[in-house]
Amino acid sequence: MNPGAGPSRAAMHGLILPPPVTFWPSTPAWYALFAVMALLLLWLGWRAWRRWRADAYRREALAALRDAKGAEIAAILKRTALAAWPRAAVASLSGPDWAAFLRRTAPRARLDTAAAERLARLAYAPAPSDARRDAERWVRFHDARL
Repeated sequence: MNPGAGPSRAAMHGLILPPPVTFWPSTPAWYALFAVMALLLLWLGWRAWRRWRADAYRREALAALRDAKGAEIAAILKRTALAAWPRAAVASLSGPDWAAFLRRTAPRARLDTAAAERLARLAYAPAPSDARRDAERWVRFHDARL
């Protein structure tokens, strides 16, 4: 036998191996971490569900805009605004005030002054070709918290 080679295979035959390491954690800290992660996932799911329910009026408006023309687009925009803001703040708006409201409440829609004014005149004038696109952008990007 070579002194630096270690024990022979025959000598290792009687060794008792330790039990295999379990996959499941055995310390209470892991259980606490799992509980916190589960609560966090439940909370995020609940918030997403609430947001989805709160945006039902947007989905309805976008579906209605697909087939709308002219004055129908104006009515859909007004109904959408009434769903998101108090009636007293929206119902009486028309003309330049309505255009300013559309621009102020949807900065991410990037409506320029001319587009907002075209949307404000939809109830009284023929609809330009890009009115539906501008209206859809406003519905998607308006911020009801403003």
